[in-house]
Amino acid sequence: MIKILKYTEYLYLVVAIFSIYRIVTDWNVNREGTYLFMFFAVVSIGMFFFRRNYRKKFEQRKKDNQR
Repeated sequence: MIKILKYTEYLYLVVAIFSIYRIVTDWNVNREGTYLFMFFAVVSIGMFFFRRNYRKKFEQRKKDNQR
């Protein structure tokens, strides 16, 4: 279960990197379309940190319960 949570964290980073790439490449061509990718980048980065924090709390709780 923990390994799946760790992989989903990095999936959010991949989405953020792809979104930032699309923002940079499409900024002068289609500025209105890049606003959606800005939203995806911000939300993906936020979800990465939220998921990482949640996973660390879960691991700490599991470690405390094993003592």
